[in-house]
Amino acid sequence: MTTKPFAHLYLFTAGALALPMANAAFIEDGKASLNLRNYYFNNDFRDRPGAAGQSKTAEWAQGFMLDYKSGFTDGTVGVGVDALGMLGVRLDGGAGNHRGSSMIPDDSDGSAVHDWSRLGLTGKLRFSQTEARYGTLQPKLPILVANDGRVLPQTFEGGMLTSKEIDGLTLTGGRLEHTTGRGSSNRSGLAVAGGTQESNEFLFAGADYQLTGNLKLQYYAAKLEDYYLQHFAGLVHTWALADNQSLTTDLRYFKTDASGRNDSAGGRAAGYTVGGLGDTAGKIDNDTWSAMFTYAIGGHSVLLGHQRVSDSGNFVQLNQGNTGEGAAGASIYLFTDRLVTSFTRAGERTSFGQYSYNFAALGVPGLVASVAYLKGTNIRMVSGGDEKEWERDIALDYVVQSGAFKGLGFSWRNGMLRSGVPSEWDQDQNRLTVSYSVPLF
Repeated sequence: MTTKPFAHLYLFTAGALALPMANAAFIEDGKASLNLRNYYFNNDFRDRPGAAGQSKTAEWAQGFMLDYKSGFTDGTVGVGVDALGMLGVRLDGGAGNHRGSSMIPDDSDGSAVHDWSRLGLTGKLRFSQTEARYGTLQPKLPILVANDGRVLPQTFEGGMLTSKEIDGLTLTGGRLEHTTGRGSSNRSGLAVAGGTQESNEFLFAGADYQLTGNLKLQYYAAKLEDYYLQHFAGLVHTWALADNQSLTTDLRYFKTDASGRNDSAGGRAAGYTVGGLGDTAGKIDNDTWSAMFTYAIGGHSVLLGHQRVSDSGNFVQLNQGNTGEGAAGASIYLFTDRLVTSFTRAGERTSFGQYSYNFAALGVPGLVASVAYLKGTNIRMVSGGDEKEWERDIALDYVVQSGAFKGLGFSWRNGMLRSGVPSEWDQDQNRLTVSYSVPLF
């Protein structure tokens, strides 16, 4: 697959110039920015046998994201439009270094394309404290998190309604139909990990209720047609212990059951199936809970937690990895969704910890470092036994706080995975990112 380098950005510019000029608020409240992201991705598979015939991925790309958000027209119902033009340019990652569509799309011969682009448009309406959006969306909800782990982000297509008419209560609902993966210009339908048949209906609704200043309650429900029905309940509480000290409790519970064709043997045989080991092969059936406790004092932050996945099947959320080129790459609303793996296999019990330090406490604002360690045990195996795995992650971020380069960001991520699960393999991963946002108006 190849594209003309700036085709979509030209289209976006032409569209922006054609915006209605009759309403001052529509224009005057609009904002536009050019977001730049330079991304190097290296994943070493440690020469393990069976690692797809390639022991390493090493790719480098430059991303350009032209983001325009209009204001709303005056009146009882305000009207607006947003546009997002994206362009990725390969800087390195030729033959021998490109292993599938992790970041850069595949060309017709299986190599990495030189450039790729896409355009997303979103219409929006606002009435009182309620906003409706239809078009290109990037949800960040407990039941769906758009992935932003490479040079260009994943996007979805559909409609979404958000209402804040009642103080402290945010209601959210919507319907999604398609997605475009982080390593593609092509949209696909929706599915789960292991599913080869696409669904074109993901319905969701939920509520976030700020009961008090330090306690938030959450409930969401989601249904992916012919795959699953999922319920989520969450609680986040922050306890101020003393000046500059706090203890945050974060509890999350997911219940996910088969729905539609995934609930029948014939449907699963046709491709409406899920990967991983479960009580019934290919059938979605899962309960997952996690608890995290974070103690913060000054610049220090210490997090400890535990998570359990039921023996009946893997944790499940949207994942299009088996539906087409560039569709792979998904995020989930769990702390265990880390650089290399996610610790969500049937039966897996994961204990984890993280230490972070914000150097602003030492007079260096913008510099933050962290190290995390996760160990999963009791992973259910076909042999009838169980396996284990662990991951160690290091993160270092710095954002320039003043001067000519204010806002320039640097990021380094290093992850090390050691797993006894044959399909996972041992991996060492590094990610280097330089980002900058240029406000246009």
